[in-house]
Amino acid sequence: MVGYRELLVAFCGVLCMGPEQGRGAEVSGPIPFGKTAAGEDVAVYALKSKSGVSAKVMTRGATLIELHAPDKSGQTVDVVLGFNDVAGYESDRDQFFGCTVGRYANRIAKGKFTLDGKEYVLAINNGPNHLHGGVKRSLNRVVWKAEVVQTKTGPAVQFRHSSPDGEEGYPGKLDVTVTYALSDAGELSLDYTAVTDKATPVNLTNHTYFNLAGAGADTILDHELTVAAESYTPVDDTLIPTGKIAPVKDTPFDFTKPQKIGARIDALVKTAAMGYDHNFVLTPRTKAPTFAAKLRDPSSGRVLTVLTTQPGIQIYSGNFLKGEQGRDGKTYKLRSALCLETQHFPDSVNQPAFPSVILRPGETLRQTTVFALGTE
Repeated sequence: MVGYRELLVAFCGVLCMGPEQGRGAEVSGPIPFGKTAAGEDVAVYALKSKSGVSAKVMTRGATLIELHAPDKSGQTVDVVLGFNDVAGYESDRDQFFGCTVGRYANRIAKGKFTLDGKEYVLAINNGPNHLHGGVKRSLNRVVWKAEVVQTKTGPAVQFRHSSPDGEEGYPGKLDVTVTYALSDAGELSLDYTAVTDKATPVNLTNHTYFNLAGAGADTILDHELTVAAESYTPVDDTLIPTGKIAPVKDTPFDFTKPQKIGARIDALVKTAAMGYDHNFVLTPRTKAPTFAAKLRDPSSGRVLTVLTTQPGIQIYSGNFLKGEQGRDGKTYKLRSALCLETQHFPDSVNQPAFPSVILRPGETLRQTTVFALGTE
């Protein structure tokens, strides 16, 4: 079997060229998409490439709501979970489908952290812990400003949001941008920036659910996954990292060579995670996005390659999907989609041995993740 080290070579064309050297896709919008329950206007922007890959992104939550990709015979389907309207994303059926997550993606133990000698208290919204930035004004719940911008790759959609000091309990005013660009080669890049006026923890990610057989297909367990990680962060019964970094070898977490997601998941089903919901420690990153993971659907031949500058990736196997009705009446069954959340490690703000997530005044956070679609 081909492992991730071999994939680094195999994907050198993607890794070395990057989206910045491809031609940009066509961008249209804003297209009205309705209003939030609070009466805010929501718009959608469409990106279309010559490769047949197309995407739609929404101002609420800077969210990827559609991603269409051709299979090996040229048949195109939407490969991400979502809804037809804003109400769906505001309902209890939504499980962070496609959104930008922050200020702090993933979990913070007991909703507390101490920074520069001061303790900060956050919302408890996931068992005893804080999850994905809060409950009212987390980044996935607000309507971002958006515009079409010209970059060196061509046109792109840039979302901007300013989170005031103290929002959801976090210190500092945080100004965030997320820019979506689609190359004609079918690479969807997400470029993030953030600045603050007071030291604050920041951990941003995208929470798209993928099924390369098409959104609404029955299972993700038949997909093959490769991850550029020789270690992971074990968790306690509340899914907070124990602080250890453990090898994946001889465990269900070993995806250094392609493995079906369902091959060893039974060993995890009766744990607190109920399947895969773990942070994988990626091989050392560079300032340019490098190979993190590859997802392949053998039936359609569709392939998703993830590249990132981030140190970790959360592999989540849709363990809390429960048959929600999504876009076009499709049903999202248990473990029918996979999230590949590029990130810093969970609870890093309370774990000094983990890479720092503290952003300080005068610094600019910059990170990039690329979702490259193709076939084989």
